[in-house]
Amino acid sequence: MTALLTVAAVILLKLFALGLIRIYQGPSESDRILAVQLSGTTTVGILVLLSHVLAMPALIYVALLFVLFAALIGVAFVRHPGIGSSS
Repeated sequence: MTALLTVAAVILLKLFALGLIRIYQGPSESDRILAVQLSGTTTVGILVLLSHVLAMPALIYVALLFVLFAALIGVAFVRHPGIGSSS
């Protein structure tokens, strides 16, 4: 079971790298912010898997902090004038 969770964490890490490429190459600000949200979600998934594999429950708290930061970034993106608007 540990090997399966480790493989899942490696796959999520590769998806995280693809998200970083989209952040760098994104054609619009909306694409970039969605890639940031994807990276945050992927980070949470990796931390939860590693928490179980490494038997470190403290990583769950770090994952919860990343969820909080992702929510704040989403709100800041919506509230910022000019970003994400079609005009």
